Parts: sequence; C-alpha cells; structure tokens
Amino acid sequence: MKKKKHYKGEIIESKLRGSALNINNGVDYPSQINPERHDKRKIYKKELKLSEYVDGIIAGDIIILSRAITLVESKLPQHYELAQKIVESCLPNSGKSIRIGITGVPGVGKSTFIESLGMEIIGYGKKTAVLTVDPSSTRSGGSILGDKTRMEKLSTNENAYIRTSPSAGSLGGVARKTHEIIVLCEAAGYDTIFIETVGVGQSETAVHNMVDFFLLLMLAGAGDELQGIKRGIMEMADAVVITKSDGDNEKKAKIAQTQYNNALHLFPPSKSGWIPKVLTCSALNNTGISEIWETISEYHKFTVSNGFFQKNREQQARYWMYETINQQIKDRFYNDTDFVNKIKKMEENVLNGKISGFAAANNLLDLYFKKK
Repeated sequence: MKKKKHYKGEIIESKLRGSALNINNGVDYPSQINPERHDKRKIYKKELKLSEYVDGIIAGDIIILSRAITLVESKLPQHYELAQKIVESCLPNSGKSIRIGITGVPGVGKSTFIESLGMEIIGYGKKTAVLTVDPSSTRSGGSILGDKTRMEKLSTNENAYIRTSPSAGSLGGVARKTHEIIVLCEAAGYDTIFIETVGVGQSETAVHNMVDFFLLLMLAGAGDELQGIKRGIMEMADAVVITKSDGDNEKKAKIAQTQYNNALHLFPPSKSGWIPKVLTCSALNNTGISEIWETISEYHKFTVSNGFFQKNREQQARYWMYETINQQIKDRFYNDTDFVNKIKKMEENVLNGKISGFAAANNLLDLYFKKK
C-alpha cells in the first residue's frame, strides 16, 4: 500500500503518540474515473478510419453515429469527402425503415406528440430516431438545440436517438443534410425515423420529399382551419391530427375533425391512392396515440402492396440528386477563392449602375464555367 501523502497545512507532528491532534488515514476512495469508460473516451477522441465509422454505425454505437452526423453537417471540405464515403458505405444497410414527417404551427405540441408516439412505438419492440431542425438565428447563426429537454423520457430510452440540427439558413429551416443523416440512422438499426420541421412554411416541401408518411398536426379553434386548407399543406398530408384533445378542448377537437374531414373530400385523389384520415389525440393523456400508429402502419402496408412505396422512394432519390447538384454548384461558385474578387467587382458595378443585376449574373456564370 502506497504511503499517504501529506499536503500543505497538515501537522506532521500530530501523528506523534498520544497527540490529541492525531490524523487518521481514513477510507480509501475509488478512482473517480471508470477505467473502462476512460478507455472508451480515448477511443472516441482519436481520429477514426472509414471502416471504424461504418462498423461502429452498423453496430449501433450512438457516439460514433453522432460523430459521423457531425461530419455530414460540417462545411469543411476535408470532412465532406469522408462523410460522403461513410454515407455511401452505409447505403446497403439503409432503406429498411418507415420515415415519418411531422409538421404543424408553433405551439401545436410537436415535441410532446413525438415523445408520446415514440414511446408507443418502442413498446412494440421498435427503435426510433428523431431528427429535428432547430431554427438558426438570422443575426448570429446560433440555435438553442433544446429538443432533448422537451423529450425527457424519449431522450433517455436506449431504443431512441434524438438529433437536433441547426437549420443554418437552408430552405424553410430544413437542414440540407437531413436526407443523408436518415441513411446513417437506418444503418444503425433505427426502423422508425421521425423528421420534425421548424413549423409551417416552405420546409414542408423539402420534408415531404424525404419521408414515406406526412403527418400534419393542427389545433382546434385556433383559427387555423381555413388557413391550413388555403396554404395547401393539407394536400401533402397523409393524415391530419388534431392535438390537445383533452378537457375543454375535446369538444372543439371533434368539431374540427368533422370540418377537416369535409375539406379533404374537396382535394383530388393522392398519387398513392390512399385516402387521408383525420384523427384526434392528447399526447399529455396518451389518448389516441395507438390509433395514429395503426393508421401509419395501415398506410405502409397499403402503399407497399400497390407498389407506390418503392416508386416514391426512387422519385425522392432522383429529387435529392438534382437538389445536391444545385447546392454543390452554388457552394463551389461562392467558395472559389480565385473568383471572389471578380464577384465583388461585379457587385460594385451593379451598385454603381454600370450594369444590371441580371447581366452581371450571366457574365459571372459565363466566366466561371469557361474557367472550368
């Protein structure tokens, strides 16, 4: 046993026999760092190879999964190349989930609803991943990223994974890399993927093109009934759910359910052949949640049997290929260090009235592609 160290201020003489100030050695405390956990921390801190990322994701290691997602979200060129290789390597192990898009006006209770439905699904032996997009500040670019605090039960469940990403100014607040993150989560074994949008707006179109089932959450008696119809969001919905159907709101929710059901009959039939349903629920009291999951499962069976499910996935893959081309052209154009000064000079000419904005844009594009 190692000799006990004495620190400044200790009275060595107190150890003398018979001293009233005798200091006992006391109890030996165990190390504050778990050696096994400490070794893992060393592994996770080091730079990982492509094979280590892929093997870790397929094994369901959420720390390696999170690190891979961070690479996907990164704007650094060196991270982009590795991230693409990871996604490509994970593709053969993806595609085996049902992807559910969830949208609704702020305050409709999206996070509470997702937690309630997520816990319901886990009860059936499934694994769920929740990908949420937090709105970035247009001034600072910062985000709160607080969805884990709003989903306390789900975030601590071993069969759930929650990832919040900043919108970073992308279309309607939808993170540009969400589609690739879905692939990684599926490869990690998550068979139910939720994609939560920032709120009602342009983001719905982007989310609709990356999910199998699109769910619209609405409030009863909040003046959104006609607005929901007017905006055309309902045309994309495979189901409409009236939330907070409890207490005094229960009667209002039933009235809203009838109104939406009547409105849905005015829309043309969907490409899938599925007739959208209107349901009510209370995530707080956990009522109506099982019926919603039954509806999603019913939709899945229906679209798989008529061939629409696979056809829709193929169409989405095509859509994201062209979206990526458009985004890459934009990124490369603005990040070309040799071209930055030419853009600034052309901008000055536009501001001074020497050339129109349209002509300036065409000239710059012609110069850029000739250079290539």
